[in-house]
Amino acid sequence: MNAFTVGGTIRATFTLAGELAKRHDVEIVSVYRVRAAAPALPVPKGVRLRTLTDLRTGARRTALQEWLRARRSRLISPQDYRYENFSLLTDAGLLRFLASVRDGVLVGTRPGLNLAIAHLAPDSVVRVGQDHVNLASYSSGMRMQMTEAYDRLDLLSTLTERDAAAYRELLGDRPPVELFPNPAPDLGGRRASLDDKVVIAAGRLAWTKGFDRLLPAWARIAERHPGWELRIFGDGAEREALQGMIDELGIAGSARLMGFTGRLHDELARASVYVMTSRQEGFPMVLLEAMAAGLPVVSVDCHTGPRDIVTDGVDGRIVPEEDEDALVEAVDALLADATTRRAYGAAALEAAARYEPSAIAARWEARLGELSEAERGRSTIAGPALRVLHGRVRRKVGG
Repeated sequence: MNAFTVGGTIRATFTLAGELAKRHDVEIVSVYRVRAAAPALPVPKGVRLRTLTDLRTGARRTALQEWLRARRSRLISPQDYRYENFSLLTDAGLLRFLASVRDGVLVGTRPGLNLAIAHLAPDSVVRVGQDHVNLASYSSGMRMQMTEAYDRLDLLSTLTERDAAAYRELLGDRPPVELFPNPAPDLGGRRASLDDKVVIAAGRLAWTKGFDRLLPAWARIAERHPGWELRIFGDGAEREALQGMIDELGIAGSARLMGFTGRLHDELARASVYVMTSRQEGFPMVLLEAMAAGLPVVSVDCHTGPRDIVTDGVDGRIVPEEDEDALVEAVDALLADATTRRAYGAAALEAAARYEPSAIAARWEARLGELSEAERGRSTIAGPALRVLHGRVRRKVGG
């Protein structure tokens, strides 16, 4: 959707693209951009980044383009929870791009884009949909649209086996649904010493990330461990509310909202414990980043993600949802016991190594090679053109 900001999907996409670009021609296509500066994350070596629609302030647009920008998208499903980010102007750019693709592999990273690819990408293209969250997070309307269109995809990938099973139950055997975990980003060898009295958390300052349930827990933890500090990295709509909570709890001396950083890996190396209190995740990349830095982690047991990465009692702790006491006790134990902290940190390094980018990329290469062979000989534009025509006729017949 937008490759110029920060998020787990973007980081995972960049990491995988960079590894595949060592052997293949790889391009990342951003439907739009709104940042005036360069991408927040570095574009991998050998990867092209293309923007379809420039929404930056000051960008030159015609009166027609401004008119299109002010009108709702007709191409992206209104059931996509980021639907408001799209418009008729982004539709025009996306349609031009899809019409230009004739071969190779095209990968969508969110449901709205997956549906557009399923409906409009030529049959000569290997069409892949990715889910970077989980099926349970989508509305019934979105799941219905998936059942109607996803059979035109050649592959659907999920981040956990639990989610893959849920998709197979919904979609049957078409398209094939397979597990492809995200690769761990390269941290350049940075490792935490686990000596700093810092607990770290990171993510958008939004309700889904659950920082509002971390702060009351921290107020209790800070009383037991004077000198320790909680640092929360990220920006978002909840910043003012969270700062108000910090002030109300009286923990301004030990809990800080640090804002956005483009060098989170450096901050992880300066911490001793990572905490995640999200209400919803797919495959939380930030947990992998923390573990790759050698940090023991404490995570709430949200629907998917933590149990696929963290082994409770080995490289971190997983605590029940909405159990503040359990969260407090898990963090407290790690702050009080440096020996356990170091043992978990060493195990976290080993666990993160399973997600080494070259190994994940090799799996993708093998599967996409199979799909590319099967694709040879399929038609180019007839399939999507007929589907669009059929949709128009059906709408007219239906009144």
